[in-house]
Amino acid sequence: MPSESLSLHVSDEVRTLAPGFGYLAVEARGLTNGPSDTAGAALLDEATRRLTERLDGRAPQDDPHIAAWRAAYTAFGSKPSRTRNSAEALARRALADGGLPRINRLVDVYNALSVAHLIPVGGEDLDRIQGGMRLVRATGDEPFATAAGGAEVVEHPDAGEVVWCDDAGVTCRRWNWRQGVRTRLTEDSVSALFLLERMAPMGLDALRAAGAELAEALQKACPDARIEIGDVRTA
Repeated sequence: MPSESLSLHVSDEVRTLAPGFGYLAVEARGLTNGPSDTAGAALLDEATRRLTERLDGRAPQDDPHIAAWRAAYTAFGSKPSRTRNSAEALARRALADGGLPRINRLVDVYNALSVAHLIPVGGEDLDRIQGGMRLVRATGDEPFATAAGGAEVVEHPDAGEVVWCDDAGVTCRRWNWRQGVRTRLTEDSVSALFLLERMAPMGLDALRAAGAELAEALQKACPDARIEIGDVRTA
């Protein structure tokens, strides 16, 4: 990727914990976000249809890819039935009576991609990230800005928890369980980093295909955007 791309690093501790981990970064600039629309709703509905076909009556946690994520969560001390990885959590919502939430145009696009491929996908505002991003095991002292009762509060991860962080603190807790409010995509966001994360047995070609589909959907939603797909990185 070009030199202006964000620096991303996975610590050796995380690599040892989950040798089957890999990720793909998609960076987009010149985006136009806004409220959820009919195009996003159609993507979410189609993603739910694809998920239902893939699962064929099984629960999300019985899919081999989700089972691998559950094993990774257990390895760093998290209970995967209480704090589910983002792909499993979205899949459960997709299959529930209320269906998938509508957030904003960009979030709807990457949530649809996550559900369609049953893969965790995160979206961060590039202009709000400070320094590079790192996937590490937390000390427990790092600040994590989140919301509670309608107000912004600062929490801290558990020691040993796997977190994404930048120079200002944690951006996502428990790998991809809960995103912080500081770097989330809002309707004012114009630049974004999308992280697609896999565990073996999901193949690298499947990860690349998901990244290409995300880029295509973003380009369709924002025709003037400049989108760059990075190389697949594995542990």
